[in-house]
Amino acid sequence: MELLQILRVLLRRWYLVLIPPVIVGIITLPSRFQPAQSGGYKTTIRYTAAQVLNIPERDGDYQDVWLASELTVNALTDWVRTSSFAQEVAEIAAENGLQIEPLAIPIAADNARSIGVLELAWHNPDELQIIAEAAITVLQTQTHIFFPQLENEPARVRILDMPIVSPAPPPLTDRFSPFIKLGLGVIMGLGLAFLAEYFDQTLRTKDDLTALGISVVGSIPRYRKPR
Repeated sequence: MELLQILRVLLRRWYLVLIPPVIVGIITLPSRFQPAQSGGYKTTIRYTAAQVLNIPERDGDYQDVWLASELTVNALTDWVRTSSFAQEVAEIAAENGLQIEPLAIPIAADNARSIGVLELAWHNPDELQIIAEAAITVLQTQTHIFFPQLENEPARVRILDMPIVSPAPPPLTDRFSPFIKLGLGVIMGLGLAFLAEYFDQTLRTKDDLTALGISVVGSIPRYRKPR
């Protein structure tokens, strides 16, 4: 019975349900014909790293050397997420003619065992190239300043592929924003329909009289024209 009542309300107030989605659609429709806004530019740098070790000739598979390399990459992955790394990158970029705020550089990092991954993003492709080259310089020359266990000897960082700047996809919020707005419009329309029904004091069915405590003796059927 409650489901039938909901359906009756929706059929009776369908125009109220449609008003907010239609308004939202009219507002957002022109933006669908405009070019998608770029998410800026991005580049990815993959590298390996190892500590400089003086290891005598010996038999074995040198698993400890591989483990040391993995730990070095792990340490660099954590370091490139810090403000000190961003500061070093900004200083190197300034030497190449690009003045930027260190904390304004979006930096992400990850690693898969002995392979480090550095992801950079920026709004200008030429400036991003300078930032990427500065990041490589910092990785290859400044590690011993922040890691005393390297004993004043920079870690050996090898770049596996040079950074290639490419357009970043638009943010998910931009791509799905119209659908989210339409969904909110539908929810607002439903709320508007049930709100109007709540304040409507019109009696339409015998169930409305029964809900008020009024006994219904009889009802007059709806008149239908004979065929």
